[in-house]
Amino acid sequence: MLTRTSAQTLTEQLADRFAERIRNRLLAPGARLPSVRECARQQGVSPHTVVAAYDQLLAQGLVEARRQRGFYVRSEAAAPARPGRGAADEASAPTATVLAAAPADASTLIRGMFHRQSDKPQPGMGVLPPDWLESSFMPAAVRRVTGVKALQEFSLQYGDPAGDAGLRRSLAKKLAGIQLEVPPAQIVTTVGATHALDIVSRTLLRAGDPVMVEEPGWAVEFARLEALGMRVLPVPRRADGPDLEVMQRYCEAHAPKLFVSVSVLHNPTGHCLSPASAYRVLQMAQQHDFHIVEDDTYSHLAPEHATRLSVLDGLSRTIYVSGFAKILAPNWRIGFLTASPALVERLLETKLLATLTTPALFERALAWCIDQGQLRRHVERIRLRLDGARARAVKLALAHGCTLAAEPAGLFGWVQTGVDTDTLTQRMLDEGYLLAPGSLFHARRAPTTLMRINFATTQDAAFWKTFVRVRATL
Repeated sequence: MLTRTSAQTLTEQLADRFAERIRNRLLAPGARLPSVRECARQQGVSPHTVVAAYDQLLAQGLVEARRQRGFYVRSEAAAPARPGRGAADEASAPTATVLAAAPADASTLIRGMFHRQSDKPQPGMGVLPPDWLESSFMPAAVRRVTGVKALQEFSLQYGDPAGDAGLRRSLAKKLAGIQLEVPPAQIVTTVGATHALDIVSRTLLRAGDPVMVEEPGWAVEFARLEALGMRVLPVPRRADGPDLEVMQRYCEAHAPKLFVSVSVLHNPTGHCLSPASAYRVLQMAQQHDFHIVEDDTYSHLAPEHATRLSVLDGLSRTIYVSGFAKILAPNWRIGFLTASPALVERLLETKLLATLTTPALFERALAWCIDQGQLRRHVERIRLRLDGARARAVKLALAHGCTLAAEPAGLFGWVQTGVDTDTLTQRMLDEGYLLAPGSLFHARRAPTTLMRINFATTQDAAFWKTFVRVRATL
């Protein structure tokens, strides 16, 4: 909060707060700043202080003023503020084009992972809290593979382009547990699951190709595909799977090359694919000649019997992607993919062009964790703890006037707040909380009253009390 005992003036503190959020993209290009009066009321300062702070942001080229509309974060293409004019003057200056305010973009949540707002639990985070992931077996695994002899063995030369052979053997055994039978030769390790998704896109697609994605879905995937020049075709995600009628229309009108799906514990809704829906999707892929990328990032938190497209299809038209960031160590950056023998060779070539290979140190450590049963026991503990957290978070959400837009499952809840969550997100930042507004999970971003919560970080009544107080001001 702003303080009158600081060495900085209130104007400087307020300007610095907005500047930091803009540079970290917690305020996205095109986002509207609060009106002068609204900001003054929120921060407990005079309108004059707000005007002076906005003047500083204009001078730094971080915001622009639009006639009778207020102040907006500048887009990269926006012209810098004209010198010699203050915030009050700029607010009434004519402008050639008035752009709609853009909600928070994909990088908002990602940046939030690296710029913690406070020491409070963060509702919008996409991973488990660090204290949940702490263990004694992970340091032991790293020590085991960093002895002098072991370190020299694989650090002084390039490793296997497909990834550490021991880890791929361990992964093959682990995949057999979900009835996905693949030999180690059909597995390629990657720098996290996101890298695996990128390898698939760069192998199978060319700029301009149409790609079907589930909506709501993971904002980074939307942004990544658009950055590669793909035509993103959003398919509404229902409780039992994608909207098959919409998929059929896309197939007939656009001949898509790829469908990206989170079959199990879908992000952000927690939905799981039904066998009937899976069968129809695979039929459609065969009929219209497209591949399916199945992102099983949350596999460790899901029942092994959950329906998976790759299992039903036998990797004929599917590519299976997963990783360990959600359950073990986000910074180890270990993911993998598996596909048919012919396709996996093409995917490996793409990996070679991008990274040559992946670091074997953590891959070998992970293999040890799997082989010794440490990962399995760790997962069991996490599941039990998450079940309790989910029950408490749902009870608190309901008690504070929210409803669940999807049956609660897995790590995330899809919550109906009743207010615009883009605006709510900015207000909650002032309280030290980073939210995940629903607009982040739509390919064509628009304001929404939904938000995604992390069950592990929303069992604190203090957050919900703050949430209710801030919501009442909107």
